[in-house]
Amino acid sequence: MTNMRIIVDDLLGTEIADFLAAHIQDMQAVSPPESKHALDLADLRKPEITFWTVWDNRALAGCGAIKALNAHHAEVKSMRTAAAYRQRGVASRLLAHMIAEAKRRGYQRLSLETGSMPFFEPARRLYAKFGFECCAPFAGYQEDPNSVFMTKEL
Repeated sequence: MTNMRIIVDDLLGTEIADFLAAHIQDMQAVSPPESKHALDLADLRKPEITFWTVWDNRALAGCGAIKALNAHHAEVKSMRTAAAYRQRGVASRLLAHMIAEAKRRGYQRLSLETGSMPFFEPARRLYAKFGFECCAPFAGYQEDPNSVFMTKEL
C-alpha cells in the first residue's frame, strides 16, 4: 500500500456511493433501526462534515468523516474499511489523519458512537488504541444498549 493516499471526497462518485450503501446495509444487518446512526450521502454532504476517502492506487480502501458539533467538539462518523484492506492499517492511518486534522482545526475533544455488538469489536479496539475512552452519550444521543460512546481529549 505504498501508493495509499487520503483525500477530501466530494461524495459525487458512484464508487463511494456504492461503498457507503454497503456500509449502511451492514449497519442495518447488525443494529436495530433505532440504534442505526450511519449517515446517508445527503447527510454526509452537509457543510459541518468533512469526508475523506483512502485510495490504494485506484482502489477505494476506506473512508471516514468528522462532523463539527461546535467550535471545540467534533464527532468521528462513517469509518469503514473495504474488506480486502482490513487488518492492513487503513483505518489506523485514516484515524490518525482525522485526529491530526481535528487538532489543526482547534477542536479540544473528538467523540464517536459505535456499536456494542461483537461485529464492532475491531472498531472499539482501534479507537481505544488511539486513546478514546468510553463516555456518556453526547450531542443528542441517548443511552442505548446497542451503542458505545467514546471520546478523546485533544
